[in-house]
Amino acid sequence: MRILFSSLGLYGHTYPLLPLAIAARELGHDVDYFTGDAFADVLASHGIGHVVGGMAPREAFELAMAGAVPRTPLDVDAERVAYTFASVLPRSFATGLAPVLADLKPDLVVHEFGNPGAGLAAKAAGVPALCHSYGRMWQEPEFAEPARRHLADLAAELGVEVPRTDAMVLGHPYLDICPPSVQNPAFAASPAHRIPLRPVAFAAPGELPPWVLDHREPLVYLTLGTAFGEAGVLRTAIDGVAALGARVLVAAGPKVEPGSLGELPDHVVVLPWVPQADLLPHADLVVHHGGAGTTLGTFGAGVPQLVLPQAAD
Repeated sequence: MRILFSSLGLYGHTYPLLPLAIAARELGHDVDYFTGDAFADVLASHGIGHVVGGMAPREAFELAMAGAVPRTPLDVDAERVAYTFASVLPRSFATGLAPVLADLKPDLVVHEFGNPGAGLAAKAAGVPALCHSYGRMWQEPEFAEPARRHLADLAAELGVEVPRTDAMVLGHPYLDICPPSVQNPAFAASPAHRIPLRPVAFAAPGELPPWVLDHREPLVYLTLGTAFGEAGVLRTAIDGVAALGARVLVAAGPKVEPGSLGELPDHVVVLPWVPQADLLPHADLVVHHGGAGTTLGTFGAGVPQLVLPQAAD
């Protein structure tokens, strides 16, 4: 069987799908992945074919803002958010994926919730599709209604229909990796075709500090993710967690230079990046930004967590 996965070119939208993609590959299926170029190495390391495509979310925001660059997605109004995620990005993925589907002829497309463009391309090509969650189902945000309009317009251009009740899911069966205990109750009670899956943490492999593997004191892992990290906020979080007296391992992420955090207590270690999936089973507490990958990965590892919501997470 040939399966094509597709997600927006963001860690929080791509990594939640990779455990399933890797499992399919290990079972002998042919697996391809349509997303941005940042994931070339990790896909290749698992024998997954990488087809580079789809507009970068930052580029889509710039287009939606007519040249203005918002600091975070929360800096734009609901209509602009809807235009970005239900028009600009879906159009890019739908048009870019169409020739790929014609060439590869997959038996199944798996698209994540934030990437309905791939699902529309599958509908237009007559390929069965599944919608893969990357977190808790939303509670009708302000931009939901304009998003429905934009997706309905794009679907009409492609000659397909989408249900108004779940425009982003597109009526496809929904692979739900959110634990039932924290799922949106309204969605859990809906007639949607939900297929529950256990959340599995994923991160590129790497070396953990040796002390992590045999630590005796409680270990707190702190991260503000890959998209919205800011040095001042991270330093404040470090100070709060450090007061607990536990060993603290901090993943600074790509947005924060570790040296910008100033002098730190001896029991706090800051690294630019941490192999999170390998670390989680060793942590006693995870303090994080609420990103999908970290939240669900921590649930999967059965570790207590404290969420400090940041921007869109």
